[in-house]
Amino acid sequence: MDWDDLRVFLELARRGSLSAAARALRLSHATVGRRLTALEAALGRTLVERRPDGYRLTDEGEAVRALAEAMDDRAQAIRRREGSGGGLSGTVRLTMTQALADRFLIPRLGPLRAAHPDLDLEIITDNRALSLARREADLAIRLARPQHGDLIGRRLATLGYGLYAAPDAPDALVGYDETLADLPEAAWLAQHGGGRRVAFRANSVLGQMAAAVAGFGAALLPCMLAEGEPGLLRLPLPGPPLTREAWLLVHRDRKDVPRVRAVIDHLTSLFERERARLEG
Repeated sequence: MDWDDLRVFLELARRGSLSAAARALRLSHATVGRRLTALEAALGRTLVERRPDGYRLTDEGEAVRALAEAMDDRAQAIRRREGSGGGLSGTVRLTMTQALADRFLIPRLGPLRAAHPDLDLEIITDNRALSLARREADLAIRLARPQHGDLIGRRLATLGYGLYAAPDAPDALVGYDETLADLPEAAWLAQHGGGRRVAFRANSVLGQMAAAVAGFGAALLPCMLAEGEPGLLRLPLPGPPLTREAWLLVHRDRKDVPRVRAVIDHLTSLFERERARLEG
């Protein structure tokens, strides 16, 4: 049996579709299909049912998936040990929201590059919770405390929010679309918005800020983004201030890798220096 076949099967089981597994593995659809067929032939078992809406595991497939997950966990634990004795070179992958990356962090990474010129950074702007255990990223900045037992979290900062609008904006709101109605920001607007019309909805903070600048209404925005933005005025809040905590997460097996530690130390120092801006 080929481990690569098992790895492809495991990704298909996780993603639920051939196309999603192919994208995740950076393989063609045909290659994923061939790998799956080869694994089933080697085991003499049917592992998945091909359905119009995707792939569903058979009972045998579920059993093989459980064993493959255990194998993958151990393989990833070994991979996380890679580079633990190396110097400050190589790549560190960091994931966070696009607004935080583009408007705050990336412009402030110059000192890190100057101090460690052989260190390569890869910034992944994604709202999905990328897996640190499976090395989809080395570090993550998230607006929630860590829940996974193998993740170590450090609170970087408290983020303050304010209500911002263009000078001639109507008495309306800019908010999130329904898919993000459970976010604290959306809940705050629903509770303290006074029943005002939501004239514009977007699923990104940068989209909402652009809509506020364009005059659609008032948007609840992180102060670090909106304060000083041309065309926006800060309005009195109709309710208690909203704050959220930014956490830096790392898998405990990666925290002492020198290049990862260098980025952790830089981020910790940076967020401390910018505390007033972040708190608003």
